[in-house]
Amino acid sequence: MSSLFSKQAIIAGPGFNRWLVPPAALSVHLCIGQAYAFSVFNEPLSRVIGISSPAADDWKLTTLGWIFSLAIVFLGLSAAFGGKWLEKVGPRLTMFVAACCFGGGFWVAALGVHLHEIWLIYLGYGVIGGIGLGLGYVSPVSTLIKWFPDRRGMATGMAIMGFGGGAMIGAPLSVLLMDHFKSAESVGVQESFLVMGSLYMVSMLIGAFTIRIPEPDWQPEGWQAPQIRNKMISSQHVHIDQALKTPQFYLLWLVLCLNVTAGIGVLGQASVMIQEMFKGSVTPAAAAGFVGLLSLFNMGGRFFWSSSSDYLGRKNTYFVFFVLGALLYASVPTLGMHGNMPLFVLFYALIMSMYGGGFATIPAYLADIFGTRFVGGIHGRLLTAWSTAGVFGPVLVNYIREYQLAQGVAKADAYNVTMYIMAGLLVLGFIANLLIRPVHEKHHIQHQEFDELDGNFPRKTS
Repeated sequence: MSSLFSKQAIIAGPGFNRWLVPPAALSVHLCIGQAYAFSVFNEPLSRVIGISSPAADDWKLTTLGWIFSLAIVFLGLSAAFGGKWLEKVGPRLTMFVAACCFGGGFWVAALGVHLHEIWLIYLGYGVIGGIGLGLGYVSPVSTLIKWFPDRRGMATGMAIMGFGGGAMIGAPLSVLLMDHFKSAESVGVQESFLVMGSLYMVSMLIGAFTIRIPEPDWQPEGWQAPQIRNKMISSQHVHIDQALKTPQFYLLWLVLCLNVTAGIGVLGQASVMIQEMFKGSVTPAAAAGFVGLLSLFNMGGRFFWSSSSDYLGRKNTYFVFFVLGALLYASVPTLGMHGNMPLFVLFYALIMSMYGGGFATIPAYLADIFGTRFVGGIHGRLLTAWSTAGVFGPVLVNYIREYQLAQGVAKADAYNVTMYIMAGLLVLGFIANLLIRPVHEKHHIQHQEFDELDGNFPRKTS
């Protein structure tokens, strides 16, 4: 059994079609992307006892809000600690564990609904499911980069686009299942959790057992690695632990954190914001459509910008994010003041495309700076920036808005200061990106060290 999960067992043979790897990655990312749609369960969960309306003993929405927060926290923690393990054992075992945790987390959460014990839902979806999220997120990334050395950005974009699109499948699937299972005795959440956990586990297991990794130093047929003229693309490799000793890691951490902070805070308030800034002109249904449009641009931007970075370069792509993003954020208050809704919607759609693009471009950026050998583990450590931004962004937007309202500022103008602060954060991101330089050669792994650090790939001798 152990041989089935070893790295040696999943080395692709001659003639393997590398285009079979992206579907394996998508089969995982389209599942775990459901996390973005978990909010559809909150309202039904608030009336598990009362069924038609909340009863006295039902959970409050503030209590239920912690389920998603826990999942994101454990996503970051498991990615940070599991990334190094991923490089040691390979993507199959990591994806297998991710499938068991994410699917099994739904089952434990279903038990929590049945027993009406909120701690079991926290444990199931928040902790166990969150671990599955983190391991599933990082598992395919380094593999794709190794299969597509000629298109690193496109490769990571294909998988991470799936995470952005997972909610577009998860939300309607959740609603469909709850409608099917609801009755006079049930809101349908418990049964939906059991079915979704099973479906997601099967899909992720298919990805785990179809994933393959290339031989060391494999190259696409007919392709030769070009002479590297861009000093920002390294042909050397840096070990996971050594990467933490470089200033480049922390600058890239800031680059990701600031880009995500600026986007995620607004994303959570998009519906309320457009209704308040254009009071009387936007209905709740239209605001929901606005949120859906932002989700589409978030997903599409992951593929478009990461693929574009193969031609623009990763550093230049982030320069576009920071310069264009800052200009767009700084322009939003003026658009609201003049009631220019079409440009307002367009500007936010572009902002969300760059928000998603930042997630998809960062793995290729890491591969350029630190090499491809340990990029999965390094990417996992860097995702703590996402966990930080996931807390900092919404808090920043919500508290500044409340302060503005307390000072007597009209609701339509309560976001103006926030938009300028977001623009300022992107300026800081521009500076951090500007400071990134190639890693000093003292951090590079020497060839004779590969045997010890990557023991499943013994170097061939002639």
